[in-house]
Amino acid sequence: MSASFGKSMLVTGSSRGIGLQIVKELAKSNHRPAKIIATARNPTVSTDLQELSRTYPGVHIVTLDVESQQSISSAVGEVQSIVGDEGLTCLVNNAAVGLSADLNSLTPEALTNNLQVNTVAPLFVTKAFLPLLQRAAAQCMGMGLHRAAVINISSILGSITNNWGEDANFKSHAPGYRISKAALNMVTRCLAADLRSEGILCVSLHPGWVKTDMGGPHADITVEESVSGLLAVLSNLTEKDNGGFKNYLGADLPW
Repeated sequence: MSASFGKSMLVTGSSRGIGLQIVKELAKSNHRPAKIIATARNPTVSTDLQELSRTYPGVHIVTLDVESQQSISSAVGEVQSIVGDEGLTCLVNNAAVGLSADLNSLTPEALTNNLQVNTVAPLFVTKAFLPLLQRAAAQCMGMGLHRAAVINISSILGSITNNWGEDANFKSHAPGYRISKAALNMVTRCLAADLRSEGILCVSLHPGWVKTDMGGPHADITVEESVSGLLAVLSNLTEKDNGGFKNYLGADLPW
């Protein structure tokens, strides 16, 4: 990780998995943000997260339930008191839920929940924190984490192009999850277009198939491998990446 991660970074879904590992690696990095804001619906249940906040200065824990507008509003107020006039440099929309149901077992309620958490929530969390991102963006030029950025943790399973054709190995596996991540990629595109003039960069990142509670034990890579790659990609994002879809190794992915 050769570049700076800006002055502040907020990560949703930080109590475990990829979110927790992002906070952990940032806290230990020589190029870390001065203020690392770890949010979770129930942060007190994560002993690892609590230990990080006690061990490393500048790690702040904020309660944030991405499905609750009241919780989002409360979190914005708390984060504003943490970042002050500098604003928020980077928002990482990581909180998500999986859905392994196939087409036969998928229900409207399950699909609606997947869309709410994986698609609707990142959009409205970003909208709520936008004034803090705008405050940071107004203080310097260029595009990247040094100024202001929104990072949506997506998935290659949301790639429409990649999930069709003879070699796609696509047989209606987890359609609800795939639909929610495809829609999240459009959220990224819309945000990138709307916020470009203000210098706020927006990107979708695929973390790989990761050995977490969601990814399962048979996944391809460890959470350490995924997050190390993600942070390397994050630190080098520029204006040319705005509105893009990349994996944890920095390769461009098809929509």
